Amino acid sequence: MTKFRRRTSGLSFRIICTTIILLLLFGIVQSIMGYLQFTESLTREYNDSAFRTAETAATLINGNHIADYLETGGESDEYRLMAHRLDTLCQKQNVTLIYVISVNTDGYGDFTNVISVQNVNSAYDPWPVGYQRETTNDEYRAIYRDIYENGLKRGTVERTDNLRGYEPHITSLIPVTDDAGKVTAILCVQRPMSELAGGRRRFMLRLLLATLLLILLSSVMSYFFLREHFVRPMKRVTKEAERFARENTRAPENTLVNISTISEIETLARSLDQMESDMLLHIEELTAMTADRERISTELSVAKGIQAAILPNEFPPFPWKKEFDIFATMSPAREIGGDFYDFFLIDDDHLGLVIADVAGKGIPAALFMMVAKLLIKLRTYSGGSLGDMLSDVNGTLCERNQAELFVTVWFAVLTISTGEGFAVNAGHEHPAIRRADGAFELIKYRHSPPVATMDGIRYKEHAFKLNPGDMLYVYTDGVTEASNTDHELFGEERLTAALNRSYETDPKKLLHHVREEINEFVGDGEQFDDITMLGLYYKG
Repeated sequence: MTKFRRRTSGLSFRIICTTIILLLLFGIVQSIMGYLQFTESLTREYNDSAFRTAETAATLINGNHIADYLETGGESDEYRLMAHRLDTLCQKQNVTLIYVISVNTDGYGDFTNVISVQNVNSAYDPWPVGYQRETTNDEYRAIYRDIYENGLKRGTVERTDNLRGYEPHITSLIPVTDDAGKVTAILCVQRPMSELAGGRRRFMLRLLLATLLLILLSSVMSYFFLREHFVRPMKRVTKEAERFARENTRAPENTLVNISTISEIETLARSLDQMESDMLLHIEELTAMTADRERISTELSVAKGIQAAILPNEFPPFPWKKEFDIFATMSPAREIGGDFYDFFLIDDDHLGLVIADVAGKGIPAALFMMVAKLLIKLRTYSGGSLGDMLSDVNGTLCERNQAELFVTVWFAVLTISTGEGFAVNAGHEHPAIRRADGAFELIKYRHSPPVATMDGIRYKEHAFKLNPGDMLYVYTDGVTEASNTDHELFGEERLTAALNRSYETDPKKLLHHVREEINEFVGDGEQFDDITMLGLYYKG
């Protein structure tokens, strides 16, 4: 059983079976087409032969005397001579029946036999002169009408069912006219379809034998050709592939050289040989890359720790300051991120607040982030307006910015004792404020361009005022652009709703609640961007 299964699963067996199936399908299609074409051609010839017989028979009938034949009951010498000639024609042409009928033109529902002769081998009984009979069916009735009224010269009826014991036949009908061209009767010639069926049967038998012979010859030739030029070379290729997968070593020289005269197999063999060489080289490179990747992973871990260390991460950061509570988080999409936040005391009564997002990911964005954070903080201590501070930082970052990175920044300075402050929004997200007696709403105004996009930009600052009990919330676009598996964005509306579902005055709990709603919305979706948030509760 195992040997049989191995043989039937082999390439040779399957190719031969496929060849046989294709040839059988071809033979079936060819047989159907041949059957239809042969039938159409033979039927047409059959009809033409019947019509030629009918036209010959029509020359033997005097259309002027149809009524006389019926009146005399066929007793005239002319009638007997006509009958004799029609009978002779019927026997020589080997048709079943030749008969002439006078049709009742009042509805064409019946007719009267004028003359009827039949083949000696026919099972039909001849109709006597004057015999009346109902029209067989509507098809005959329509042809009778067309011959008498519409000038039809040739009519054909093929009957294969409802024959009352008679064999299938074809009846050809032509008009019999008098000297004035008026139709006085219809001449019918009936031929059996047995000759047609017999000829078609012989044709199909010859076609079937030819097809089977073709299948046999093709199968034998295909077997020997494929075994020599395809199967054996493919086995050598397969054996070498299995050996390489098992050993991962170079093949002996000339193992796959000149294995087939088929160019595709020769190309496959060369490709496999080249693949083995490339694979071995790739394994060597992969080993080296794995070592480098481990080193890079270690360095990224160190960089992640450094980045986390430069962001304020001790809360509360200013325990002696009872006028406000502050909390911030940053969750990078990769090992290290391009977002950052910062807050610092400029003096005893002024608090600097920064949240920013570098356009980019990975190490370049992280390096740019650290430089931008340091420049903003250092420039703040030098004094001046917020617009001037950010303009100076922009000019510094534009110098030698070959990577063409830029950063969106929300930068504010809050007077701790009064709650008054100024903010600059350089292409960043809209901040949100909840008044002590109200709900969170986004504070929207025209933004300045992001930092490091172009030198010489003047940044516009906006005044704001926090009253005791107010809450400030700022964030990066990783919050609003978080997406679920249906590619829907979290968006500003969901963010505002999430903020207002939390009535916390503790910034840490507020940020934790928002992050939980983001995670619930995203579900199994992937985090594509850094998510950074900062919250400040002003007590006054």
